[in-house]
Amino acid sequence: MIYNQNQSNQTNQANMNFDNGMYERYNSNGTKKGSGKGKKTYIGFVVLFIVFALIIVGSNSMVITKENQYKLVRQFGKVQRVISKSGLSFKVPFIETVDVVPKELLLYDLPASDVITSDKKSMIVDSYVLWRVTDPLKFAQTLSGSVANAERRIDTIVYNATKNTISNMTQDEVIVSRDGKMTITVDQTDTDVVNNDMELPSEKEVIEIKSLTEEIMDQIANVEDQYGIEIVTVEVKKLDLPDDNKQAVYTRMISERENIAAQYTAEGKSQAKIIENTTDKEVSIMISNAQAQAEAIIAEGEAEYMRILSDAYSDPEKADFYSFVRALDALEASMNGNNKTVILSDDSPIAQIFNGQY
Repeated sequence: MIYNQNQSNQTNQANMNFDNGMYERYNSNGTKKGSGKGKKTYIGFVVLFIVFALIIVGSNSMVITKENQYKLVRQFGKVQRVISKSGLSFKVPFIETVDVVPKELLLYDLPASDVITSDKKSMIVDSYVLWRVTDPLKFAQTLSGSVANAERRIDTIVYNATKNTISNMTQDEVIVSRDGKMTITVDQTDTDVVNNDMELPSEKEVIEIKSLTEEIMDQIANVEDQYGIEIVTVEVKKLDLPDDNKQAVYTRMISERENIAAQYTAEGKSQAKIIENTTDKEVSIMISNAQAQAEAIIAEGEAEYMRILSDAYSDPEKADFYSFVRALDALEASMNGNNKTVILSDDSPIAQIFNGQY
């Protein structure tokens, strides 16, 4: 009984050792058997490494260029080629590198700067620049392909151009040209003569005044040839005066405008006086003419009255009727007031009327 139990325990222990790999297996020809699991794991790792390496090499060899970009392909720091068209291209991986250069229009806001006009007046100019890269290879060679380097160079160029432009202009000219390009017309008399020295009529000459932007742009030259960039435009955002000069300028402007207003007022009063005197003269002439016409009409009326009266007295019948009417008028005039009693003598013309003697 004891023997069988020990034998069983030994058998179980042997099976456990066999399952745990403590005993080796052999083929019928005496060669050792293998499980194959380690070999499969090794092959999978190799394949995964190859795929990963291919992905890295492929991604490192592709160059994707956008519409707003230039790509500079360098080999050991030297630019080999420039990619300017958008799309997919390739490079040598791990040997060639790629730099990006912007292709779109760029805005650079310049810091405000002090300038002095030709009449020795200080002004503060605040402006901005629109620029772009036109030659990426030259841009990389001269400015290391850096936008910051380009902006520092643009700052210097534009400041010098602005200072040179404004230093040749008065403050009034700067203010006028700030508003943009203007056109003025002046009289131009032709001195040629024809036919007995008759002077030809004067003609109008049109003169264009450049804007401040055009004047500054004329000062900027050879930027594209030097650095491979183009300054499209320089726009002045603000023209101002230093704080210590503002009050003096404002006082001078107020005084000038008060003088202009006083001049306009004096001219207006002078014109008003001229108009008033002219009107008074015309009124006096009109009144004088009216009085003369009235006197003439009165004289004509009196003459007509005398003619009618003369005709009345020249005819006996008309003379009696006229005397009768005059007597009635006299009676009417004498009976004014509350007393309506009239005492007449027999020889009175009115009594004679009532007595039927007329």
